[in-house]
Amino acid sequence: MSHEIDADIYNSLIDPASGAPAAGAALGALLTAHAMVTPAAPALTIDGETRDYAAIDAAANRRARALAKAGVGRGDTVLIALPNDFAYFEFSFALWKIGAVPCAVSAHLTAAEFQAIAELAAPRLIVAAFDLPDLPCPVFRGDAPIDRSFSAAPLAPLAHAPGKIATSGGSTGRPKLIVDPCPSAWGPDKETVRRAPRSIVLNPGPLYHSAPFNLMHMALAQGCHVICMRRFDPDAWLDLVERYRVDWAYLVPTMMARIARLPAERAAAADLTSLDTMLHMAAPCPAPVKRWWIDRIGADRVWEVYGGTERIGATTIGGTEWLEHPGSVGRARSGQEIVITGDDGRTLPPGEIGEIHFRKAEGPGTAYRYIGAESRISGELDSFGDMGWLDGEGYLFIADRRTDMILSGGVNLYPAEIEAAVEAMPGVRGCAVIGLPDADLGQRVHAIVEWTEGAPPAETDFLADVAARLSGLKRPRSVEFTVEPIRNEAGKVRRSALREARLQDSTAIPPHMR
Repeated sequence: MSHEIDADIYNSLIDPASGAPAAGAALGALLTAHAMVTPAAPALTIDGETRDYAAIDAAANRRARALAKAGVGRGDTVLIALPNDFAYFEFSFALWKIGAVPCAVSAHLTAAEFQAIAELAAPRLIVAAFDLPDLPCPVFRGDAPIDRSFSAAPLAPLAHAPGKIATSGGSTGRPKLIVDPCPSAWGPDKETVRRAPRSIVLNPGPLYHSAPFNLMHMALAQGCHVICMRRFDPDAWLDLVERYRVDWAYLVPTMMARIARLPAERAAAADLTSLDTMLHMAAPCPAPVKRWWIDRIGADRVWEVYGGTERIGATTIGGTEWLEHPGSVGRARSGQEIVITGDDGRTLPPGEIGEIHFRKAEGPGTAYRYIGAESRISGELDSFGDMGWLDGEGYLFIADRRTDMILSGGVNLYPAEIEAAVEAMPGVRGCAVIGLPDADLGQRVHAIVEWTEGAPPAETDFLADVAARLSGLKRPRSVEFTVEPIRNEAGKVRRSALREARLQDSTAIPPHMR
């Protein structure tokens, strides 16, 4: 390949003493820089197996050349649909090394869901551990052994903008892509709360989700030792913190709650003294769960971020500050302003609930671009669509994370997408999907189905049929049937009213949530 280069060029890309990346250093080159400065330092540990930076970088270099031979070049989008494994990181960095654009997708999608994303992304190819029929591009098997006929030598530093693409459900019932316009190079957008270079980092989340993908890949760019779980288990999480003396960890509130609900003797006995920072995001955290963690590891070590993949705006709050403002997600970061607006667009005073907007010094829409969706930009303001209010000191409180969106296990689920799948089933005239309280997941998907005629099927049979059409958390956990119209004459459905009615009906809520 033409990108091969003498290794001396990497000397200035990181601080050899601290491991801190230099501003503007290409991400793919940073992996090589760490491999040169600290080749035997642990990079990745999965299921008890640890590989050092020299091994991970050599594998990524070989995979980069294999991808280039398969036709991938600078600016090409490549979907990565792999489970949490060494290969996932190797392929991501391999793509950055040749200037390509990784787009993380779930390996558990149905064929139709894959097709919809592929139509939007127009990828050069898909890296997957399974065959996918009827797609407009070839599949590069990510589970195949590394071809050692390709050189493991360094490649020339190369960055490209956009640097990556994330996938998300869409409020129209179709997926959307969130394009990150920042280049695949180190900069302020790659930093995160209190994660220092060469930290020991624990990841419990699937890498196809935006936060785990960003946090863990950038941790490797900082020379950290990443402990990556294939899937989350609360007891195993405690074991990993103890065994590897983890000092920085990421969790979502559902995971935090599952750890807190372990038998008291197990949760109390685990040695968590190494944890300097436990960062949580992705969903509102119930106050009792947050207090449990503050009591368990100390307020100064519990941190929360409110924001989104689009980087429209963000807030940060530490546990000590949270105790002074319980329930808040913090105040606007430097260079940002939070504006709460009513339905008429006017700015609301402190204490009144409205849509949360951010005003940024660099202007709206500068940190993302949608494919398959429209932004909520209005003048100088932009919004995730969430509802909340400010107190008199400018602290933000979340009232509802989007009026219709369901947050289940820290994952954003959009009712329209689930409704479209249900309404395609025989016997269904209409469907409304809402989120109901769930002590484990935060919210569970509940389907209200307008049945055409005759007796509806048994709930278990119906849910099994739905499961064949939807993946993972999108599958409804419960269903009710009705002959009353779900939608009005304009085809609209008032999900908020349907949800409120069921919240008032105690039989619709599990006993432990009443």
